[in-house]
Amino acid sequence: MKSGRAGKERNQPMMFGGVRRRLRRLRSERGATAPILVLKTSTSPEVALALRAGAVLLLISAVFTVFLLDRDGLTDNLDGHVSVADVLYFTMITITTVGYGDIVPVSDQARLIDAFFVTPVRIFVWFIFLGTAYQFIIKRLVEEWRMTRLQQELQDHVVLCGYGDSGSVAAGELLQRGWSPQKIVVIDSRRDEVGRAAERGFIGLHGNASSEELLHVAAVTRARAVIVSVGRDDTTVLVVLTIREIAGQVRIIARVGEQENVKLVRASGADVIVSPPQFGGCLMADAVQSDGTVGFISEMLSFRGEYQLQERAPRPEELGRAARELEGSLVVEVLRNGRRIGGWADSRLVIEAGDRLLVIDSDAVLDASA
Repeated sequence: MKSGRAGKERNQPMMFGGVRRRLRRLRSERGATAPILVLKTSTSPEVALALRAGAVLLLISAVFTVFLLDRDGLTDNLDGHVSVADVLYFTMITITTVGYGDIVPVSDQARLIDAFFVTPVRIFVWFIFLGTAYQFIIKRLVEEWRMTRLQQELQDHVVLCGYGDSGSVAAGELLQRGWSPQKIVVIDSRRDEVGRAAERGFIGLHGNASSEELLHVAAVTRARAVIVSVGRDDTTVLVVLTIREIAGQVRIIARVGEQENVKLVRASGADVIVSPPQFGGCLMADAVQSDGTVGFISEMLSFRGEYQLQERAPRPEELGRAARELEGSLVVEVLRNGRRIGGWADSRLVIEAGDRLLVIDSDAVLDASA
């Protein structure tokens, strides 16, 4: 037990170094200063900058007000009179630590104010300026630290390549099915899409999904599955090939637009291929002569529907029973040893241990088995 803990502690600096090197290589390849890791934030960069500017103005106003109320404790060595403009001038050169010596505090009260009120304000304002000027350096360090922490926790997660129309719907369905947002990593080359994913609580990575470095950062080798929905079939082939090269056993679900590219994507290594145009076209053709088919199929595929199509293992009470005798479940198909062997219509088909059932379950059955 002790040796396992020691090994884990040794791996932590190695993991941090690996993540840091990969992030820096990605930044070098992109030649951009924008962060790669995008998480949900309470304020946008524009709002944060406005808040900082407002804080500086508020502090300057406070110092100006205090000096204005106590300007009798100040002396102007040029004309002996301290005007409002002189107070504003003295405020700015005091906060910026210029100090020409033409206006000086002479009373004990004015000097105490400068020592115990203005000096802390001056330091705080400079921290704000320096923090804003060097924010990109701090952001990189924080980004590397956050990504290292996330990589330690990423296991059996879903990597979603492409957060367009289909990708965002898939992510929403995963949430409905009980997946934590922190178990879903979204990769997209469009900054606005990554930001949209991060606002829903997902882990966002800004970059090209075909990049080996970025896929390693997303811990694709430890993922439960990868969904590829990048919009272009040629890009899909490249992404699938890259994922299969670095993560040989991970399950890959790919979206294909053109039917003629299905074989190519399958040959690239995709386990499951979904073709929305073909599926949508079949439904639209069916809707020419039917009213309820589209609604029923859509409801059945969605987790929020009254009836749900799902693949599951047999329940203990279902073993040894005929497929058509299951209560509350309509067996559409039985998969045994990777082969489709029949379904509800086969009266001789008996459920065995190790089978996978493709069934339509009602809400009542799902609630009872939860």
